[in-house]
Order: sequence, then C-alpha cells, then structure tokens
Amino acid sequence: MALLGSAPASLCLLRLSAIGDCCHAIALVQAIQRQWPETKITWITGKVEAKLLQLLPNVEIIVFDKSAGMGAYSALWRQLTGRRFDVLLHMQAALRASIASLGIRAKHRLGFDRQRAKDGQWLFTNYKVSTSAEHVADGFMAFGQALGLTDVKPQWSLAVPEEALSWASTYTTEQPLLLICPAASKTYKNWTAEGYAALVDHAHHKGMKVMLIGSPAVQERELAANIMQLTVNITNNLVGETSLPQLLALINGASLVVAPDTGPTHMATLMGTPVLGLYAHHNPKRTGPYYCRNYVVSVYDEALLAETGRTAEQLPWRTRVKDANAMQRITIDQVTTQFDRMITDFNLTQDPNS
Repeated sequence: MALLGSAPASLCLLRLSAIGDCCHAIALVQAIQRQWPETKITWITGKVEAKLLQLLPNVEIIVFDKSAGMGAYSALWRQLTGRRFDVLLHMQAALRASIASLGIRAKHRLGFDRQRAKDGQWLFTNYKVSTSAEHVADGFMAFGQALGLTDVKPQWSLAVPEEALSWASTYTTEQPLLLICPAASKTYKNWTAEGYAALVDHAHHKGMKVMLIGSPAVQERELAANIMQLTVNITNNLVGETSLPQLLALINGASLVVAPDTGPTHMATLMGTPVLGLYAHHNPKRTGPYYCRNYVVSVYDEALLAETGRTAEQLPWRTRVKDANAMQRITIDQVTTQFDRMITDFNLTQDPNS
C-alpha cells in the first residue's frame, strides 16, 4: 500500500554522491515531477555533483561540502533551520549521509531496508523501502513506488545549456565521434593504456573521430597521457579540460562513449548516447549503463568466482571484486568485438574500407 494518498507539499532527497548514482536518482526526481508537479523538491548533494544537478528545472539544490569536515554538517543544518519537509528520501546508505540527515526534519523518512542498507542507515529512517530490483536505478525508483508513484520505469530527460552546446559544437563534425573516458575516480576500475590505444586505432580504422574525456584528477591525466603516447589517432585530449555541462554537451553530440564504471557512463544514459561499459569489480547488472547493459564487456563473474569460489547469485547484492588487477582480465578482442557489434547495431560507422 502506498505511503501517500496525495502529492506531498515538500520533499527532500538526500544523495551526496557520486555522479553516476546521482544520474540514476534523476529518473526518480523526474517521475515525481511528472506525477506531482506541484511538489517542491529539494536535493542535498555534493559540491561536484551539484554542478550537474543544477541543470534540473524546478529543483532546489543544497550543497554539502564534505571538504569542510565537521563544519559541513553545521553549515547544512543552519541552512535548514526552521524548515520541515513532508518526505525525506534518504537514498545514500552511508554514515556520512545519515549524520547529515539528523538536521533534516521530515514526517516520513524513507531509507533502504536492512538487506540493502549499511552503516546503520535503518536507524535514521522510519520507513524501509524494499526492492528485489538488480539495477541501482530500479532500486531508486522503488522509493517512488513506496510513495505512491504509478510510473516507476526509469527514464531521463535533461536539457543541456546552450552555452555548453555551442562550446561542444566546435569539436563535433559529421564524422561519427567516439568519446573514451579511460579512467574512473578509483584507479582499480581502469583498463590498460595499451588496450585503450588499440581500441582508438580500431575505431579510427572504422572511420570514427576519437577524443579522450575525464576529470582533472592526476591519475586520469596520467592515464590519458600514456594512451596518447601509444597512438596518433586521438584528435583531442580533453581530460580535465571540461566543465560538467560541457562534458554533458560533448556526450550529447557523440555517437558512442566507452568507459569503465564511472560518471560519464551514466551521463551518457542521461543523453541517450550509446555506451560501451567495461566492468570487472562491480556487477554490471547492478551498476551498468542502464540502456546498454547488453553491450558491456564484463569479467565480473569470472573474477568473482576466482576470488571467492562463488557466483554473484550466491553472494550479497553489492559484492565487489577486490583483486586490483581484475580489469586486466579484459582483452582487446573482447572490447573490439563488442565495439563492432555496437557500431553495427546503432549504425554508427563510416568505414572508409566499406
């Protein structure tokens, strides 16, 4: 039975990080807006994530700056003084978020059930959301179903600022554009420079223009530089050179994105751009690119079996492969085979030899 019989006047969503998970949660926010357009929505999120979420219309964004340490909590609580929400969607099962939730006054405080919560999150909520959904996005939509939403199929629609589109247009041509985001924030998720370089050469042979994208983090710049040394077929290295809106605009204009389990993978989902995900540490059935899960290159199952002697079905939902070298199980042939399948299925190629 639905928790609410009518639209709440106000709703607060607490999801501080990361970019990919915030992208998944956007589908829930937009489902709420479609069914209850009069509901005032506030989203409390991280400093970096806010740069993307500020593109959402009719959503108040409040920044929780974790770099301020304990001061981040007092700053948030001061900002919320005197405010009370009808609903809190506590959608981050982490102690940091739960402590932040202490300053959010709400009648209904929804969180994950004991099966999916961690760090004692269930102690900070008064309604537990249960779901058997495999994918994170579907699990988030279960919060909407608990509230009383009737349409809980994830879907996304996000307008890119004209300024960012204009900037991105200087990099796009009629030639199909492949964007490779080679690195994730956690280096163990990264594939090899040699593998990416081989994919670049393969894509160039298929008639695609290739560019590198990513954040300004040192490890991301270093991996990009290593790839650049191995191939001459990269048109632009924009790793660390874009804002989040600009990155979104580039992805919007791309024919295909290739990335490990990282934010741009799910930004591509926002834009409806096909994405080839590379997975070893997390189950792509749980965190893969929502519309392109059938196209991932995944060695998760074999790495998990080698490490634990058990299958994903025999282990907890969020079990991660801990082997730091797991991504090296992915072969160049696996990636190029799936790449060729995608450019055929999505009609992306301009093969000069065809």
